[in-house]
Amino acid sequence: MQLASMWVGEVERWGIINGETVHLAPRDGVAPAGLRTLIEAGGGLPDGTDWETVPLATTELRAPIPEPRRNIMCLGLNYADHAAESQGTTPDQVELPESPVVFTKATTTVTGPHADIPVDSRVTRRLDWEVELAFVIGRGGRFIARDEAMEHVFGYTVVNDLSARERQKHHKQFFLGKSMDASCPMGPWITTADEIPDPHDLVIRSTVNDTVKQNSSTRNLIFDIPRIIEELSTVMTLLPGDIIATGTPAGVGFARTPPEYLQAGDVVECYVEGLGTLRNTIRA
Repeated sequence: MQLASMWVGEVERWGIINGETVHLAPRDGVAPAGLRTLIEAGGGLPDGTDWETVPLATTELRAPIPEPRRNIMCLGLNYADHAAESQGTTPDQVELPESPVVFTKATTTVTGPHADIPVDSRVTRRLDWEVELAFVIGRGGRFIARDEAMEHVFGYTVVNDLSARERQKHHKQFFLGKSMDASCPMGPWITTADEIPDPHDLVIRSTVNDTVKQNSSTRNLIFDIPRIIEELSTVMTLLPGDIIATGTPAGVGFARTPPEYLQAGDVVECYVEGLGTLRNTIRA
């Protein structure tokens, strides 16, 4: 099942995607008010077949969870080839992390799958792309064991972890370089976990102006989803609706020769097999 948040005219709605149409959740209190509420309620998924149906093209998709309860949690250096390019070395010489490298992006980074990305030169002149598989926690918990971790995953979505590289480098910790407003396009929807038999075997790709920049597979994750959940839940209670991005493969702009950064007018597409595509235009 694919669950999406959207604008229908000037009204915020959510619904179930069915090909080129969407079944809109009713607003009379019968259905939860939004996807975050649905996930936090922990109930079964709605059928939706008797809901109002409209063409998907008449809606404006938002991020599936437009206003997360707390920051998006992200993994750094979780593909060996990206770790190597970040260190300026070769894959056979790279120093891989012994434990997941975790940082967060502010909730105000979240924006829609087709939204324009406003960039102010006072904030960054080195905006970089990072396609990532993200998962959404359905059932929260603490000290979640690896062999039970996947039972806590509600579904999956696509994230572009846009990064202001000079701020990331200047501040040492990643938070400010990763938390520019609207620097986390997300969507186009949440695909429920039952629809993705193996999230660790998906094509993951990004393009800029139709030129492929990243092209890999989630098979290449250093730390898989169960390990990520185990590590995070050892330290903190995971909550329903938490969004966790699993890291990006090689091919980012700062590691290229010469370095490449996004400019006004550039169109960035981020794709994960079975989950859909983000398509965002950079605006000055």
